[in-house]
Amino acid sequence: MKLITTVAALSLLPVFTSPLTAAQRPPNIVFIIADDLGYGDLGCYGQKIIRTPSIDRMAAEGMRFTQHYSGNAVCAPSRCVLMSGLHPGHAFIRDNRSIQPEGQWPIPTETLIIPEALKTLGYTSGGFGKWGLGGPGTTGEPLKQGFDRWYGYNCQGVAHNFYPAYLWDNDRQVKLNNAEFSGDGGKLDPGADPNDPKSYAKFTSKEYSADLIAEQARAFAKANKDRPFFLYWPTTVPHLALQVPEDSLQEYLGKFDDPPYTGGKGYLPHFKPRAAYAAMVTRLDREIGRMMDLVKELGLDENTIFVFTSDNGALAGPHEGYAGTDAAFFKSNGPLRSGKGSLYEGGFREPCIVRWSGKVKAGSVSERVTGFEDWLPTLLELAGAKSTPGNLDGVSFAPTLLGGTQAARPFLYREFPSYGGQQCVRIGDWKGIRQGLKPGAAKNRGGDAKAKPNLHIELYNLATDLAETKDVSADHPDIIAKMEGIMKSQHVNSKDFPLPVLDGK
Repeated sequence: MKLITTVAALSLLPVFTSPLTAAQRPPNIVFIIADDLGYGDLGCYGQKIIRTPSIDRMAAEGMRFTQHYSGNAVCAPSRCVLMSGLHPGHAFIRDNRSIQPEGQWPIPTETLIIPEALKTLGYTSGGFGKWGLGGPGTTGEPLKQGFDRWYGYNCQGVAHNFYPAYLWDNDRQVKLNNAEFSGDGGKLDPGADPNDPKSYAKFTSKEYSADLIAEQARAFAKANKDRPFFLYWPTTVPHLALQVPEDSLQEYLGKFDDPPYTGGKGYLPHFKPRAAYAAMVTRLDREIGRMMDLVKELGLDENTIFVFTSDNGALAGPHEGYAGTDAAFFKSNGPLRSGKGSLYEGGFREPCIVRWSGKVKAGSVSERVTGFEDWLPTLLELAGAKSTPGNLDGVSFAPTLLGGTQAARPFLYREFPSYGGQQCVRIGDWKGIRQGLKPGAAKNRGGDAKAKPNLHIELYNLATDLAETKDVSADHPDIIAKMEGIMKSQHVNSKDFPLPVLDGK
């Protein structure tokens, strides 16, 4: 397993021991990750129905990336790539995997992640939203991984309910004024009218978690206005369940045909599921606007980097219509193939916007291929680090952000042991993908339970075939051979997250 030890890696970075003036301080970083938001869900990426004025303004005042890739096709492994600077063939967490009584498989103590690296540059770090990289009391919990403040969910499963019974305030559970119910399932009562909003009353409550989390994020910015801060905001929006306060829902009611989702396909019912999804995204956009306004009020606008992206694509493909979602109606994944859980483009090519007033050119667009593993070295370079840890898979794209030129990424690699088992490589405009690397995958996870091992690499030219419709592998054996070599060299076996066909089992 390719891991970076914290002590060795951090010894490469300078430590500031004396107070810095405002002009000397490294830039603040507000890093926002949406949850299951697709490439086409924002106005600045072509969305025609859902309103996102604040994020669109961020794009107009910063740089919009058209070829940015999340760390993986589902939540936890995507976040692990982001935090560690390692692609999925080297990163420790490679799939969603829950532990009891709460949380996900923990990252080890020795894994270097962003807040630990930034701490050596004088940063204080706060996280607000969904963690998913180690349950309470494990080596992976946020306060053991460099965060000075945490508020929100530890567990991805608990985060399926926007009206939870509790949230985590640092290492302490804080009870909320909400009724106790799970966000993972439910149906209307027998005989209930599916068109009557009152029939769905038991699936809502009083304190909306996304609002509470956004409020705490703003409080953190205020409390740390006089020192550099890393504000990590992995929001739970717009992940299921479909839940949103009435005042936001009203904006979209009656705007389009919207049949009720009465349950039975996972998560919670909703009488207007399309309106709920749109309202969730717009409410998140409102909270982002409030954060941008606050930073300006605090006099920090020109010394704060805003980043907005998403952890994976919207539900589509085998999950079309799952739990009331409707990616096809909103064109959530834009022109891309498939969605969450897939290493086709719709599963992990994501919106990415970077705004840094006076530093990143307003209204600029970059076609550079970038990925979540690139953020650790990029943020360190933007923060003024004289060197970055060795042994990372990420490539800093700070020069691109600051208007310079740089060589193209040599390749981008992904693997995912779920949804049938997948690998993919991107080299320039060429995209190679193979599937069926985990025979026996359950059908409800996107795989074929009777599938046989498959090492065929499909090949697509994304410059001419963005939707990945025509496999041209037979015409380019030289490119296939190169991709095959990368797939072999970049995969390191993991006993916790095996890919049997690649691991020789």
